Amino acid sequence: MSKKNLAIIVGGKSPEHEISLISGYNIYKAADNHIFECIIVGIAKDGQWYLIPTDTFESNIIIGSKKEHEPIVLAPFSDQPFLYQNKPQEKLKIDVIFPIAHGVNGEDGSLQGILKHLNKPFVGPDYLGSAMGMDKDITKKLAQHAGVPVVPSYTARFEEDIPYSEIIKELGLPLFIKPVNMGSAVGVEKIESAEQLKEGLIRAFKLDPKVLIEKAIIGRELETAVLGNSILKITGMGEIVVENGFYTYENKYENDKASVVIPAQNLSEKSVSIMQEMALTTYKALELKGMSRVDFFYVSDEEVYLNEVNTLPGFTNISMFPKLFEYTGLTFTNLVTELVRLAEER
Repeated sequence: MSKKNLAIIVGGKSPEHEISLISGYNIYKAADNHIFECIIVGIAKDGQWYLIPTDTFESNIIIGSKKEHEPIVLAPFSDQPFLYQNKPQEKLKIDVIFPIAHGVNGEDGSLQGILKHLNKPFVGPDYLGSAMGMDKDITKKLAQHAGVPVVPSYTARFEEDIPYSEIIKELGLPLFIKPVNMGSAVGVEKIESAEQLKEGLIRAFKLDPKVLIEKAIIGRELETAVLGNSILKITGMGEIVVENGFYTYENKYENDKASVVIPAQNLSEKSVSIMQEMALTTYKALELKGMSRVDFFYVSDEEVYLNEVNTLPGFTNISMFPKLFEYTGLTFTNLVTELVRLAEER
Protein backbone atom coordinates (compact mmCIF):
# COMPACT_ATOMS: atom_id res chain seq x y z
CA MET A 1 0.00 0.00 0.00
CA SER A 2 1.39 3.38 -0.97
CA LYS A 3 1.90 5.94 1.76
CA LYS A 4 -0.22 9.07 2.14
CA ASN A 5 1.54 12.40 1.87
CA LEU A 6 0.68 14.19 5.12
CA ALA A 7 1.46 17.92 5.19
CA ILE A 8 1.96 19.21 8.74
CA ILE A 9 1.56 23.01 8.83
CA VAL A 10 3.45 24.73 11.64
CA GLY A 11 4.37 28.27 12.73
CA GLY A 12 2.20 31.18 11.72
CA LYS A 13 1.71 34.86 12.54
CA SER A 14 0.76 34.36 16.17
CA PRO A 15 2.19 34.76 19.67
CA GLU A 16 1.94 30.95 19.81
CA HIS A 17 4.33 30.45 16.87
CA GLU A 18 6.95 28.67 18.97
CA ILE A 19 4.40 26.39 20.67
CA SER A 20 3.12 25.40 17.22
CA LEU A 21 6.61 24.24 16.27
CA ILE A 22 6.75 21.97 19.32
CA SER A 23 3.29 20.54 18.59
CA GLY A 24 4.16 20.01 14.92
CA TYR A 25 7.47 18.32 15.73
CA ASN A 26 5.76 15.91 18.14
CA ILE A 27 3.10 15.07 15.55
CA TYR A 28 5.82 14.47 12.95
CA LYS A 29 7.72 12.14 15.29
CA ALA A 30 4.52 10.30 16.28
CA ALA A 31 3.08 9.85 12.76
CA ASP A 32 3.08 6.20 11.66
CA ASN A 33 5.82 5.98 9.02
CA HIS A 34 4.22 2.84 7.60
CA ILE A 35 1.17 4.92 6.65
CA PHE A 36 2.42 8.48 6.15
CA GLU A 37 5.15 10.31 4.31
CA CYS A 38 5.35 13.55 6.26
CA ILE A 39 5.91 16.90 4.56
CA ILE A 40 6.61 19.91 6.77
CA VAL A 41 5.11 23.23 5.72
CA GLY A 42 6.21 26.18 7.81
CA ILE A 43 4.58 29.60 7.95
CA ALA A 44 7.14 32.23 8.98
CA LYS A 45 6.25 35.09 11.30
CA ASP A 46 6.03 37.39 8.26
CA GLY A 47 3.46 35.08 6.65
CA GLN A 48 5.66 33.47 3.96
CA TRP A 49 5.10 29.73 3.47
CA TYR A 50 8.07 27.36 3.18
CA LEU A 51 8.72 23.69 2.55
CA ILE A 52 11.07 22.46 5.29
CA PRO A 53 13.07 19.27 4.66
CA THR A 54 12.22 16.73 7.34
CA ASP A 55 15.88 16.03 8.07
CA THR A 56 16.34 19.67 9.17
CA PHE A 57 13.07 20.00 11.09
CA GLU A 58 13.47 20.69 14.80
CA SER A 59 11.07 22.06 17.40
CA ASN A 60 13.11 25.27 17.75
CA ILE A 61 13.67 25.94 14.06
CA ILE A 62 13.43 29.47 12.64
CA ILE A 63 11.25 29.10 9.56
CA GLY A 64 12.86 30.52 6.43
CA SER A 65 16.28 30.88 8.04
CA LYS A 66 18.05 28.23 5.95
CA LYS A 67 18.64 27.96 2.23
CA GLU A 68 17.09 24.49 2.34
CA HIS A 69 13.74 26.10 3.21
CA GLU A 70 12.01 26.39 -0.17
CA PRO A 71 9.39 29.16 -0.53
CA ILE A 72 6.09 27.72 -1.74
CA VAL A 73 2.84 29.18 -3.06
CA LEU A 74 -0.68 27.80 -3.21
CA ALA A 75 -2.74 26.73 -6.21
CA PRO A 76 -6.39 26.54 -5.07
CA PHE A 77 -8.57 23.72 -6.45
CA SER A 78 -5.60 22.01 -8.07
CA ASP A 79 -4.82 18.30 -7.79
CA GLN A 80 -1.43 19.40 -6.45
CA PRO A 81 -2.11 22.64 -4.58
CA PHE A 82 1.41 23.38 -3.28
CA LEU A 83 3.89 24.80 -5.79
CA TYR A 84 7.54 25.73 -5.40
CA GLN A 85 7.71 29.52 -5.68
CA ASN A 86 11.01 29.50 -7.58
CA LYS A 87 10.25 26.34 -9.59
CA PRO A 88 6.52 26.49 -10.39
CA GLN A 89 6.81 23.57 -12.78
CA GLU A 90 7.62 21.32 -9.82
CA LYS A 91 4.52 20.41 -7.86
CA LEU A 92 4.24 19.01 -4.35
CA LYS A 93 1.67 16.24 -4.03
CA ILE A 94 -0.38 16.38 -0.82
CA ASP A 95 -3.11 13.92 0.21
CA VAL A 96 -4.15 15.30 3.60
CA ILE A 97 -3.19 18.27 5.78
CA PHE A 98 -2.64 18.54 9.54
CA PRO A 99 -2.70 22.27 10.42
CA ILE A 100 -1.22 22.86 13.86
CA ALA A 101 -0.60 26.63 13.66
CA HIS A 102 -1.98 27.65 17.05
CA GLY A 103 -3.61 30.98 17.79
CA VAL A 104 -4.70 33.86 15.54
CA ASN A 105 -4.44 33.24 11.79
CA GLY A 106 -4.05 29.54 12.55
CA GLU A 107 -7.02 28.18 14.47
CA ASP A 108 -9.49 31.05 14.09
CA GLY A 109 -10.88 29.90 10.74
CA SER A 110 -8.61 31.99 8.51
CA LEU A 111 -6.19 29.14 7.78
CA GLN A 112 -9.07 26.67 7.53
CA GLY A 113 -10.68 28.88 4.89
CA ILE A 114 -7.48 28.77 2.84
CA LEU A 115 -7.28 24.99 3.22
CA LYS A 116 -10.89 24.68 2.08
CA HIS A 117 -9.85 26.35 -1.19
CA LEU A 118 -7.08 23.78 -1.61
CA ASN A 119 -9.77 21.10 -1.83
CA LYS A 120 -7.85 18.67 0.39
CA PRO A 121 -8.99 17.05 3.65
CA PHE A 122 -7.56 18.69 6.74
CA VAL A 123 -7.51 17.76 10.42
CA GLY A 124 -9.69 19.64 12.91
CA PRO A 125 -12.88 21.70 12.57
CA ASP A 126 -13.92 23.56 9.43
CA TYR A 127 -13.64 27.34 9.18
CA LEU A 128 -17.02 28.03 10.82
CA GLY A 129 -16.41 25.89 13.90
CA SER A 130 -12.84 27.15 14.15
CA ALA A 131 -13.93 30.79 14.07
CA MET A 132 -16.70 30.33 16.63
CA GLY A 133 -14.55 28.19 18.91
CA MET A 134 -11.69 30.70 18.89
CA ASP A 135 -13.93 33.63 19.81
CA LYS A 136 -14.52 33.27 23.56
CA ASP A 137 -17.47 35.67 23.43
CA ILE A 138 -19.27 33.76 20.66
CA THR A 139 -18.45 30.43 22.33
CA LYS A 140 -20.08 31.56 25.57
CA LYS A 141 -23.19 32.90 23.85
CA LEU A 142 -23.78 29.76 21.78
CA ALA A 143 -23.04 27.44 24.68
CA GLN A 144 -25.37 29.39 26.96
CA HIS A 145 -28.08 29.29 24.29
CA ALA A 146 -27.65 25.49 24.26
CA GLY A 147 -28.15 25.36 28.04
CA VAL A 148 -24.52 25.14 29.18
CA PRO A 149 -23.68 27.33 32.23
CA VAL A 150 -20.99 29.95 31.54
CA VAL A 151 -19.10 32.38 33.76
CA PRO A 152 -20.88 35.76 34.10
CA SER A 153 -19.02 38.32 32.00
CA TYR A 154 -19.03 41.60 30.10
CA THR A 155 -17.71 41.97 26.54
CA ALA A 156 -15.68 45.17 26.14
CA ARG A 157 -15.01 46.57 22.67
CA PHE A 158 -12.20 48.98 21.86
CA GLU A 159 -14.42 51.50 20.10
CA GLU A 160 -17.07 51.66 22.83
CA ASP A 161 -17.29 53.48 26.16
CA ILE A 162 -16.76 51.06 29.03
CA PRO A 163 -18.89 51.41 32.21
CA TYR A 164 -16.18 50.42 34.67
CA SER A 165 -18.17 51.02 37.86
CA GLU A 166 -21.21 49.15 36.56
CA ILE A 167 -19.07 46.16 35.53
CA ILE A 168 -17.47 45.97 38.96
CA LYS A 169 -20.82 46.38 40.69
CA GLU A 170 -22.32 43.53 38.65
CA LEU A 171 -19.36 41.10 38.56
CA GLY A 172 -17.48 42.06 41.71
CA LEU A 173 -13.74 41.92 42.35
CA PRO A 174 -11.42 40.32 41.53
CA LEU A 175 -12.06 39.97 37.79
CA PHE A 176 -10.26 38.35 34.91
CA ILE A 177 -9.74 39.96 31.51
CA LYS A 178 -9.13 37.86 28.40
CA PRO A 179 -8.48 38.97 24.82
CA VAL A 180 -11.30 37.19 23.01
CA ASN A 181 -9.31 35.69 20.12
CA MET A 182 -6.07 34.70 21.84
CA GLY A 183 -5.32 31.12 22.82
CA SER A 184 -3.08 29.53 25.48
CA ALA A 185 -4.06 32.13 28.09
CA VAL A 186 -2.21 34.85 26.15
CA GLY A 187 -3.00 38.27 27.67
CA VAL A 188 -5.05 36.93 30.59
CA GLU A 189 -4.81 39.16 33.67
CA LYS A 190 -6.27 39.12 37.16
CA ILE A 191 -7.83 42.48 38.12
CA GLU A 192 -8.15 43.68 41.72
CA SER A 193 -9.38 47.29 41.30
CA ALA A 194 -11.04 49.75 38.93
CA GLU A 195 -7.67 51.31 38.14
CA GLN A 196 -6.19 47.91 37.30
CA LEU A 197 -9.17 47.23 35.05
CA LYS A 198 -8.53 50.40 33.03
CA GLU A 199 -4.79 49.67 32.74
CA GLY A 200 -5.34 45.99 31.94
CA LEU A 201 -7.81 46.77 29.17
CA ILE A 202 -5.28 49.11 27.55
CA ARG A 203 -2.85 46.19 27.37
CA ALA A 204 -5.51 43.69 26.28
CA PHE A 205 -6.81 45.93 23.47
CA LYS A 206 -3.31 45.86 21.94
CA LEU A 207 -3.87 42.14 21.40
CA ASP A 208 -7.55 42.15 20.44
CA PRO A 209 -10.24 44.82 19.86
CA LYS A 210 -12.69 42.67 21.84
CA VAL A 211 -11.93 41.67 25.44
CA LEU A 212 -13.89 39.49 27.84
CA ILE A 213 -14.21 40.69 31.44
CA GLU A 214 -15.19 37.72 33.61
CA LYS A 215 -16.28 37.22 37.19
CA ALA A 216 -13.55 35.39 39.14
CA ILE A 217 -14.54 31.80 39.90
CA ILE A 218 -12.73 30.11 42.78
CA GLY A 219 -12.60 26.50 41.72
CA ARG A 220 -10.66 23.79 39.94
CA GLU A 221 -9.63 23.99 36.25
CA LEU A 222 -10.70 20.74 34.58
CA GLU A 223 -10.47 19.66 30.95
CA THR A 224 -11.79 16.90 28.74
CA ALA A 225 -11.01 15.88 25.14
CA VAL A 226 -13.49 15.16 22.34
CA LEU A 227 -12.74 13.25 19.15
CA GLY A 228 -15.02 12.70 16.18
CA ASN A 229 -17.33 14.12 13.51
CA SER A 230 -20.82 12.68 14.06
CA ILE A 231 -19.86 9.73 16.28
CA LEU A 232 -18.05 11.27 19.25
CA LYS A 233 -15.58 9.88 21.77
CA ILE A 234 -14.93 11.74 25.00
CA THR A 235 -12.34 11.19 27.71
CA GLY A 236 -12.53 11.58 31.45
CA MET A 237 -11.29 14.73 33.16
CA GLY A 238 -7.78 16.04 33.59
CA GLU A 239 -6.85 18.85 35.95
CA ILE A 240 -4.54 21.85 35.61
CA VAL A 241 -2.80 22.47 38.92
CA VAL A 242 -1.03 25.83 39.22
CA GLU A 243 1.66 26.12 41.88
CA ASN A 244 1.09 29.84 42.35
CA GLY A 245 -1.46 32.29 40.99
CA PHE A 246 -3.60 31.38 37.97
CA TYR A 247 -3.18 29.68 34.60
CA THR A 248 -1.25 32.04 32.30
CA TYR A 249 0.80 31.51 29.15
CA GLU A 250 3.96 31.88 31.25
CA ASN A 251 2.81 29.33 33.85
CA LYS A 252 1.82 26.97 31.06
CA TYR A 253 4.98 27.03 28.93
CA GLU A 254 7.77 29.07 30.47
CA ASN A 255 8.16 28.75 34.23
CA ASP A 256 6.93 25.20 35.01
CA LYS A 257 4.41 26.40 37.59
CA ALA A 258 1.53 24.42 36.07
CA SER A 259 1.19 20.64 36.06
CA VAL A 260 -1.27 18.20 34.53
CA VAL A 261 -3.03 15.53 36.64
CA ILE A 262 -4.78 12.67 34.79
CA PRO A 263 -7.27 11.54 35.85
CA ALA A 264 -8.44 14.45 37.97
CA GLN A 265 -8.75 13.29 41.56
CA ASN A 266 -11.66 13.45 44.02
CA LEU A 267 -14.42 13.78 41.45
CA SER A 268 -17.67 11.86 41.63
CA GLU A 269 -18.99 9.92 38.65
CA LYS A 270 -21.87 12.38 38.65
CA SER A 271 -19.60 15.43 38.24
CA VAL A 272 -17.57 13.76 35.46
CA SER A 273 -20.81 12.87 33.65
CA ILE A 274 -22.12 16.45 34.02
CA MET A 275 -18.99 17.93 32.44
CA GLN A 276 -18.87 15.34 29.67
CA GLU A 277 -22.47 16.15 28.73
CA MET A 278 -21.72 19.88 28.80
CA ALA A 279 -18.65 19.30 26.59
CA LEU A 280 -20.59 17.30 23.99
CA THR A 281 -23.41 19.87 23.96
CA THR A 282 -20.90 22.68 23.40
CA TYR A 283 -19.06 20.70 20.71
CA LYS A 284 -22.30 20.25 18.77
CA ALA A 285 -23.49 23.83 19.33
CA LEU A 286 -20.25 25.18 17.81
CA GLU A 287 -20.43 22.80 14.81
CA LEU A 288 -17.05 21.31 15.73
CA LYS A 289 -15.56 18.37 13.88
CA GLY A 290 -12.45 16.26 14.28
CA MET A 291 -11.29 17.29 17.73
CA SER A 292 -11.46 19.80 20.53
CA ARG A 293 -10.44 20.22 24.14
CA VAL A 294 -13.19 21.58 26.39
CA ASP A 295 -12.28 23.40 29.62
CA PHE A 296 -14.30 23.96 32.79
CA PHE A 297 -14.29 25.73 36.12
CA TYR A 298 -15.50 23.27 38.75
CA VAL A 299 -16.73 24.53 42.13
CA SER A 300 -19.04 21.63 43.07
CA ASP A 301 -21.38 19.14 41.42
CA GLU A 302 -24.02 21.87 41.51
CA GLU A 303 -21.72 24.63 40.22
CA VAL A 304 -19.76 23.95 37.02
CA TYR A 305 -19.05 26.50 34.28
CA LEU A 306 -17.77 26.19 30.75
CA ASN A 307 -14.48 28.09 30.47
CA GLU A 308 -13.57 27.74 26.78
CA VAL A 309 -12.88 25.33 23.94
CA ASN A 310 -9.65 24.78 22.04
CA THR A 311 -10.21 23.57 18.48
CA LEU A 312 -6.51 22.95 17.71
CA PRO A 313 -5.24 21.87 21.12
CA GLY A 314 -1.55 21.63 21.82
CA PHE A 315 0.49 18.51 21.16
CA THR A 316 3.44 19.51 23.31
CA ASN A 317 4.95 17.27 26.00
CA ILE A 318 2.65 18.81 28.63
CA SER A 319 -0.51 19.14 26.52
CA MET A 320 -3.71 17.74 27.97
CA PHE A 321 -5.43 16.58 24.75
CA PRO A 322 -3.03 13.78 23.71
CA LYS A 323 -2.39 12.84 27.35
CA LEU A 324 -6.11 12.37 28.04
CA PHE A 325 -6.49 10.03 25.08
CA GLU A 326 -3.27 8.23 25.94
CA TYR A 327 -4.80 7.48 29.35
CA THR A 328 -7.77 5.83 27.58
CA GLY A 329 -5.35 3.57 25.68
CA LEU A 330 -5.10 5.52 22.41
CA THR A 331 -1.40 6.06 21.75
CA PHE A 332 -0.06 9.32 20.30
CA THR A 333 0.69 7.51 17.02
CA ASN A 334 -2.81 6.03 16.78
CA LEU A 335 -4.33 9.40 17.72
CA VAL A 336 -2.61 11.04 14.75
CA THR A 337 -3.85 8.26 12.46
CA GLU A 338 -7.42 8.63 13.76
CA LEU A 339 -7.38 12.41 13.32
CA VAL A 340 -6.33 11.97 9.69
CA ARG A 341 -9.07 9.38 9.18
CA LEU A 342 -11.63 11.81 10.58
CA ALA A 343 -10.37 14.53 8.23
CA GLU A 344 -10.84 12.24 5.24
CA GLU A 345 -14.26 11.13 6.51
CA ARG A 346 -15.45 14.73 6.78
